[in-house]
Amino acid sequence: MRAFSCTQWRREDPRLDDFGRRITDEFAEMRQKYDTPKHTIILAHGLLGFDELRLAGHFLPGLQYWRGITEALSHNGIEVIVAAVPPSGSIEARATKLAESIAHKAKGKHVNIIAHSMRGLDSRYMISRLRPTDFKILSLTTIASPHRGSAFADYMFETIGTRQIKRIYKVMEYFGFETGAFSQLTQDYMKNSFNPRTPDITDVKYYSYGASLEPNKWSVFAASHAIVKRTEGLNDGLVSVQSSHWGDYKGTLIGVSHLDLINWTNRLKWWFWELTGSKRNFNAIAFYLDICDMLAKEGL
Repeated sequence: MRAFSCTQWRREDPRLDDFGRRITDEFAEMRQKYDTPKHTIILAHGLLGFDELRLAGHFLPGLQYWRGITEALSHNGIEVIVAAVPPSGSIEARATKLAESIAHKAKGKHVNIIAHSMRGLDSRYMISRLRPTDFKILSLTTIASPHRGSAFADYMFETIGTRQIKRIYKVMEYFGFETGAFSQLTQDYMKNSFNPRTPDITDVKYYSYGASLEPNKWSVFAASHAIVKRTEGLNDGLVSVQSSHWGDYKGTLIGVSHLDLINWTNRLKWWFWELTGSKRNFNAIAFYLDICDMLAKEGL
Protein backbone atom coordinates (compact mmCIF):
# COMPACT_ATOMS: atom_id res chain seq x y z
CA MET A 1 0.00 0.00 0.00
CA ARG A 2 1.11 3.60 -0.49
CA ALA A 3 1.65 4.17 3.20
CA PHE A 4 4.43 1.58 3.11
CA SER A 5 5.87 2.55 -0.26
CA CYS A 6 6.44 6.07 1.08
CA THR A 7 8.51 4.63 3.89
CA GLN A 8 10.49 2.53 1.43
CA TRP A 9 11.14 5.59 -0.74
CA ARG A 10 12.38 7.55 2.28
CA ARG A 11 14.86 4.79 3.03
CA GLU A 12 16.16 4.18 -0.50
CA ASP A 13 16.22 7.52 -2.32
CA PRO A 14 19.98 8.28 -2.67
CA ARG A 15 19.45 11.97 -3.50
CA LEU A 16 18.70 12.64 0.16
CA ASP A 17 22.41 12.24 0.91
CA ASP A 18 22.97 15.66 -0.69
CA PHE A 19 20.42 17.45 1.45
CA GLY A 20 21.63 17.41 5.03
CA ARG A 21 20.24 15.51 7.96
CA ARG A 22 17.27 13.28 7.18
CA ILE A 23 14.50 13.93 9.68
CA THR A 24 12.05 11.04 9.44
CA ASP A 25 10.11 10.68 12.67
CA GLU A 26 12.08 12.82 15.11
CA PHE A 27 9.08 15.12 15.50
CA ALA A 28 6.39 12.46 15.50
CA GLU A 29 5.69 12.96 19.20
CA MET A 30 6.23 15.71 21.74
CA ARG A 31 9.05 15.43 24.26
CA GLN A 32 8.56 15.91 27.97
CA LYS A 33 10.71 19.05 28.09
CA TYR A 34 11.83 21.81 25.76
CA ASP A 35 14.14 24.67 26.64
CA THR A 36 12.66 28.16 26.34
CA PRO A 37 14.49 30.86 24.36
CA LYS A 38 15.26 34.08 26.23
CA HIS A 39 13.79 36.35 23.59
CA THR A 40 10.52 36.84 21.72
CA ILE A 41 9.54 34.57 18.84
CA ILE A 42 8.00 36.16 15.74
CA LEU A 43 5.87 33.84 13.55
CA ALA A 44 5.66 35.09 9.95
CA HIS A 45 3.20 33.38 7.58
CA GLY A 46 3.71 32.49 3.92
CA LEU A 47 2.23 33.60 0.60
CA LEU A 48 -1.57 34.06 0.74
CA GLY A 49 -1.34 33.48 4.47
CA PHE A 50 -3.07 35.23 7.36
CA ASP A 51 -2.83 35.36 11.12
CA GLU A 52 -6.51 34.55 11.61
CA LEU A 53 -9.22 34.17 8.98
CA ARG A 54 -12.86 34.68 9.95
CA LEU A 55 -15.25 33.39 7.30
CA ALA A 56 -18.36 34.00 9.44
CA GLY A 57 -17.40 37.13 11.32
CA HIS A 58 -17.58 36.63 15.07
CA PHE A 59 -20.25 33.94 14.87
CA LEU A 60 -17.72 31.09 14.48
CA PRO A 61 -14.13 30.63 15.69
CA GLY A 62 -11.46 32.00 13.36
CA LEU A 63 -9.15 29.80 11.29
CA GLN A 64 -5.56 30.28 12.40
CA TYR A 65 -2.62 30.05 10.01
CA TRP A 66 -0.38 28.75 12.82
CA ARG A 67 -2.96 26.17 13.87
CA GLY A 68 -2.31 25.25 17.51
CA ILE A 69 1.33 26.32 17.27
CA THR A 70 1.03 29.75 18.86
CA GLU A 71 -0.81 28.31 21.87
CA ALA A 72 1.72 25.50 22.31
CA LEU A 73 4.67 27.88 22.30
CA SER A 74 2.96 30.24 24.74
CA HIS A 75 2.13 27.31 27.01
CA ASN A 76 5.85 26.52 27.12
CA GLY A 77 6.61 30.00 28.44
CA ILE A 78 7.63 31.52 25.10
CA GLU A 79 6.54 35.03 24.20
CA VAL A 80 5.04 34.73 20.72
CA ILE A 81 4.05 37.45 18.28
CA VAL A 82 2.23 36.68 15.03
CA ALA A 83 3.19 39.30 12.46
CA ALA A 84 0.31 40.55 10.31
CA VAL A 85 1.39 41.10 6.69
CA PRO A 86 -0.51 41.47 3.37
CA PRO A 87 -0.96 38.03 1.79
CA SER A 88 0.30 38.64 -1.74
CA GLY A 89 2.13 41.94 -2.21
CA SER A 90 5.69 42.26 -3.46
CA ILE A 91 8.58 41.19 -1.24
CA GLU A 92 9.51 44.84 -0.71
CA ALA A 93 5.97 45.85 0.29
CA ARG A 94 5.46 42.89 2.60
CA ALA A 95 8.88 43.37 4.20
CA THR A 96 7.96 46.95 5.02
CA LYS A 97 4.68 45.84 6.61
CA LEU A 98 6.47 43.05 8.44
CA ALA A 99 8.89 45.53 9.97
CA GLU A 100 6.02 47.82 10.97
CA SER A 101 4.06 44.94 12.52
CA ILE A 102 7.02 43.71 14.56
CA ALA A 103 7.93 47.25 15.66
CA HIS A 104 4.37 47.85 16.85
CA LYS A 105 4.06 44.56 18.73
CA ALA A 106 7.61 43.91 19.95
CA LYS A 107 8.25 47.47 21.14
CA GLY A 108 12.05 47.51 21.08
CA LYS A 109 12.63 43.88 22.08
CA HIS A 110 15.16 41.37 20.79
CA VAL A 111 13.41 38.86 18.52
CA ASN A 112 13.92 35.54 16.72
CA ILE A 113 11.92 35.21 13.50
CA ILE A 114 10.47 31.88 12.33
CA ALA A 115 9.16 32.23 8.78
CA HIS A 116 7.21 29.79 6.64
CA SER A 117 7.42 29.74 2.86
CA MET A 118 7.77 33.09 1.09
CA ARG A 119 7.79 35.03 4.34
CA GLY A 120 11.40 33.90 4.68
CA LEU A 121 12.21 36.09 1.67
CA ASP A 122 10.37 39.06 3.18
CA SER A 123 12.32 38.58 6.39
CA ARG A 124 15.65 38.41 4.57
CA TYR A 125 14.84 41.62 2.71
CA MET A 126 13.78 43.34 5.92
CA ILE A 127 16.97 42.30 7.69
CA SER A 128 19.33 43.08 4.81
CA ARG A 129 17.80 46.12 3.14
CA LEU A 130 15.48 47.83 5.63
CA ARG A 131 17.71 47.38 8.70
CA PRO A 132 14.97 48.14 11.29
CA THR A 133 16.13 49.88 14.46
CA ASP A 134 12.91 49.68 16.52
CA PHE A 135 13.76 46.08 17.48
CA LYS A 136 16.81 43.81 17.34
CA ILE A 137 16.73 40.69 15.14
CA LEU A 138 18.86 37.90 16.56
CA SER A 139 18.01 35.07 14.17
CA LEU A 140 15.92 34.01 11.20
CA THR A 141 14.74 30.42 10.79
CA THR A 142 13.12 29.75 7.42
CA ILE A 143 10.91 26.73 6.78
CA ALA A 144 10.48 25.62 3.16
CA SER A 145 11.22 29.12 1.87
CA PRO A 146 11.96 29.36 -1.89
CA HIS A 147 15.36 31.06 -1.58
CA ARG A 148 16.20 30.06 -5.15
CA GLY A 149 12.72 30.42 -6.59
CA SER A 150 10.33 27.71 -7.69
CA ALA A 151 10.04 25.70 -10.88
CA PHE A 152 6.28 25.72 -10.30
CA ALA A 153 6.24 29.53 -10.62
CA ASP A 154 8.30 29.26 -13.81
CA TYR A 155 5.87 26.68 -15.20
CA MET A 156 2.81 28.79 -14.43
CA PHE A 157 4.19 31.84 -16.19
CA GLU A 158 5.37 29.81 -19.20
CA THR A 159 2.11 27.86 -19.49
CA ILE A 160 -0.46 30.55 -18.80
CA GLY A 161 1.25 33.25 -20.83
CA THR A 162 1.65 36.97 -20.29
CA ARG A 163 -1.77 38.03 -21.61
CA GLN A 164 -3.70 35.56 -19.47
CA ILE A 165 -1.56 36.36 -16.43
CA LYS A 166 -2.60 40.01 -16.70
CA ARG A 167 -6.27 38.99 -16.75
CA ILE A 168 -5.83 36.82 -13.68
CA TYR A 169 -4.03 39.68 -11.94
CA LYS A 170 -6.96 42.02 -12.67
CA VAL A 171 -9.40 39.58 -11.09
CA MET A 172 -7.22 39.13 -8.03
CA GLU A 173 -6.75 42.87 -7.65
CA TYR A 174 -10.51 43.37 -7.94
CA PHE A 175 -10.92 41.18 -4.86
CA GLY A 176 -8.24 43.06 -2.99
CA PHE A 177 -5.22 40.81 -3.58
CA GLU A 178 -1.92 42.39 -4.55
CA THR A 179 -0.02 40.51 -7.26
CA GLY A 180 3.58 41.64 -6.92
CA ALA A 181 4.73 38.45 -5.22
CA PHE A 182 4.13 35.95 -7.99
CA SER A 183 6.74 37.03 -10.54
CA GLN A 184 9.29 37.22 -7.73
CA LEU A 185 8.99 33.48 -7.15
CA THR A 186 10.68 32.56 -10.42
CA GLN A 187 14.12 30.99 -10.32
CA ASP A 188 15.59 33.65 -12.59
CA TYR A 189 14.40 36.51 -10.37
CA MET A 190 15.78 34.94 -7.21
CA LYS A 191 19.12 34.02 -8.79
CA ASN A 192 19.82 37.17 -10.74
CA SER A 193 17.99 39.88 -8.82
CA PHE A 194 16.93 39.14 -5.27
CA ASN A 195 19.79 37.08 -3.86
CA PRO A 196 22.66 39.23 -5.23
CA ARG A 197 21.18 42.40 -3.68
CA THR A 198 20.03 40.81 -0.41
CA PRO A 199 23.17 39.63 1.41
CA ASP A 200 23.06 38.14 4.90
CA ILE A 201 23.88 40.36 7.86
CA THR A 202 26.79 39.14 9.98
CA ASP A 203 25.20 39.71 13.39
CA VAL A 204 22.05 37.71 12.52
CA LYS A 205 22.05 33.91 12.65
CA TYR A 206 20.35 32.17 9.74
CA TYR A 207 18.84 28.67 10.01
CA SER A 208 16.68 26.73 7.57
CA TYR A 209 14.69 23.53 7.08
CA GLY A 210 13.32 21.86 3.98
CA ALA A 211 10.72 19.15 3.46
CA SER A 212 10.08 16.38 0.98
CA LEU A 213 7.30 13.94 0.21
CA GLU A 214 6.01 11.69 -2.55
CA PRO A 215 2.26 12.51 -2.78
CA ASN A 216 -0.30 10.02 -4.01
CA LYS A 217 -2.30 10.82 -7.13
CA TRP A 218 -5.22 12.23 -5.11
CA SER A 219 -3.09 14.76 -3.26
CA VAL A 220 -3.63 18.49 -3.84
CA PHE A 221 0.13 18.62 -4.39
CA ALA A 222 0.31 15.86 -7.01
CA ALA A 223 0.57 18.17 -10.04
CA SER A 224 2.78 20.86 -8.51
CA HIS A 225 5.08 18.24 -6.95
CA ALA A 226 5.64 16.59 -10.33
CA ILE A 227 6.42 19.93 -11.98
CA VAL A 228 8.95 20.94 -9.32
CA LYS A 229 10.50 17.46 -9.19
CA ARG A 230 11.29 17.45 -12.93
CA THR A 231 13.55 20.48 -12.57
CA GLU A 232 14.56 20.76 -8.93
CA GLY A 233 14.19 17.26 -7.51
CA LEU A 234 12.86 16.50 -4.04
CA ASN A 235 10.21 18.91 -2.77
CA ASP A 236 7.29 19.33 -0.38
CA GLY A 237 4.70 19.90 -3.10
CA LEU A 238 5.65 23.53 -3.75
CA VAL A 239 9.22 24.27 -2.62
CA SER A 240 12.23 22.09 -3.38
CA VAL A 241 14.75 20.96 -0.80
CA GLN A 242 17.59 22.69 -2.65
CA SER A 243 15.65 25.96 -2.74
CA SER A 244 14.98 25.71 1.01
CA HIS A 245 18.68 25.81 1.90
CA TRP A 246 19.84 29.04 3.53
CA GLY A 247 22.44 29.64 6.21
CA ASP A 248 22.80 26.76 8.66
CA TYR A 249 20.65 24.06 7.08
CA LYS A 250 19.23 21.95 9.92
CA GLY A 251 17.82 19.12 7.81
CA THR A 252 15.10 17.76 5.53
CA LEU A 253 11.75 16.64 6.94
CA ILE A 254 10.87 13.43 5.10
CA GLY A 255 7.28 12.64 4.14
CA VAL A 256 6.08 16.13 5.07
CA SER A 257 4.10 18.50 2.81
CA HIS A 258 4.12 22.28 2.58
CA LEU A 259 0.88 22.46 4.59
CA ASP A 260 1.91 19.80 7.12
CA LEU A 261 4.59 22.30 8.15
CA ILE A 262 1.97 24.66 9.60
CA ASN A 263 -0.18 21.94 11.16
CA TRP A 264 -2.84 21.91 8.46
CA THR A 265 -2.61 18.15 8.07
CA ASN A 266 -5.87 16.44 7.36
CA ARG A 267 -6.75 14.44 10.48
CA LEU A 268 -8.64 11.95 8.32
CA LYS A 269 -5.37 11.16 6.51
CA TRP A 270 -3.60 10.31 9.75
CA TRP A 271 -6.55 8.23 10.91
CA PHE A 272 -6.41 6.25 7.65
CA TRP A 273 -2.65 5.78 7.95
CA GLU A 274 -3.06 4.39 11.46
CA LEU A 275 -5.73 1.98 10.21
CA THR A 276 -3.27 0.67 7.61
CA GLY A 277 -0.55 0.18 10.19
CA SER A 278 1.49 3.31 9.55
CA LYS A 279 2.44 5.69 12.31
CA ARG A 280 2.24 9.45 12.12
CA ASN A 281 5.73 10.70 11.28
CA PHE A 282 5.34 14.42 11.94
CA ASN A 283 3.79 16.66 14.57
CA ALA A 284 4.12 20.34 13.63
CA ILE A 285 3.80 21.49 17.23
CA ALA A 286 6.70 19.26 18.28
CA PHE A 287 8.69 20.68 15.36
CA TYR A 288 8.22 24.32 16.37
CA LEU A 289 8.91 23.57 20.02
CA ASP A 290 12.15 21.93 18.91
CA ILE A 291 13.12 25.00 16.87
CA CYS A 292 12.62 27.12 19.98
CA ASP A 293 14.61 24.58 22.00
CA MET A 294 17.44 24.90 19.46
CA LEU A 295 17.33 28.70 19.70
CA ALA A 296 17.44 28.48 23.49
CA LYS A 297 20.50 26.24 23.37
CA GLU A 298 22.13 28.78 21.03
CA GLY A 299 21.60 31.41 23.74
CA LEU A 300 18.92 33.21 21.77
